[in-house]
Amino acid sequence: MPGCGRPPPAGAVAGCEEKSGCPDRRLPGPEISRRYATVSTSSDHSRRTVTSADHRAAVATETDRFVAAVKGADLTTSVPSCPGWTLADLVKHTGSVQRWFSVLLRQQVQERPRSRDVELRLPPAEDGYPDWLTASAAEAASAFAATEPDAPMWVWGADHHARFWVRRMLFETLVHRTDAERALDLRPVIDRDLAADGVDEFLTNLPFAASFAPKVSNLRGDGKTIRFQCTDVNGDSDGDVNSNGDWLVRLRPDGFGLDPRPPGSATPAADATVRGAAADLLLLLYGRLDRDADLFGIEGDEELLAHWFANSEF
Repeated sequence: MPGCGRPPPAGAVAGCEEKSGCPDRRLPGPEISRRYATVSTSSDHSRRTVTSADHRAAVATETDRFVAAVKGADLTTSVPSCPGWTLADLVKHTGSVQRWFSVLLRQQVQERPRSRDVELRLPPAEDGYPDWLTASAAEAASAFAATEPDAPMWVWGADHHARFWVRRMLFETLVHRTDAERALDLRPVIDRDLAADGVDEFLTNLPFAASFAPKVSNLRGDGKTIRFQCTDVNGDSDGDVNSNGDWLVRLRPDGFGLDPRPPGSATPAADATVRGAAADLLLLLYGRLDRDADLFGIEGDEELLAHWFANSEF
């Protein structure tokens, strides 16, 4: 999820080329989930194709929203979705990850980095952190401009190209932006198409996350399936088999992954189904919402769903 443990000391980013999350998350109860229901900004149900250029632009937009939320706020405010963290910790973590990913992109690394040190250039006082986060996004934009999205790179996930890190940076920033807003009692707004793309990014990469999220290795089974379905997205996007707001995860004896579905094919039955708006599904997968909230329609094997959510922390 968007957890590197406690924020690292200046000059080091501990594990952040892999993870994006907060330690020891506590799921909100259904009442809290209703209170913090997200809003998708698209009114119709057709879905646009989200490109790497969209990811690059959205990193800047999401950072601007993050900074707008925290600038002038009390940065000692606790972040409920990241137990033990303050807003200052959250800002530092997000900017540190942006700077680290920018280093990886500039170097176009071809193997897992041995060092995670990066010069953070943190301001001496925490009230300077919001402007520092803005500068972190500017560094990222510079790295994006200097890197071809299709350039081959080492990544921990499925897509071994530079664009992986841009997409990962986006959802790292977006999810933590909502953490900050919720800590300040603001209601997050998430673009519906970006949210659906984030669901796809999460489910596509989760099978590769066991090296830093060990419980993912427990996601095995005898072929049972879980469907995640967006209620505010329909149609396929340029024929992409998992871009129509409907994802089928199959748990096999040797692991798990998405079942590809050719465009136009019939929708197969699933052993369990979770339905909800794209923005809410995204935050559910990242552990920010509770599946028992009335935001979601749940059908099928509850034991299977309990197994999934107990082991899919990222």
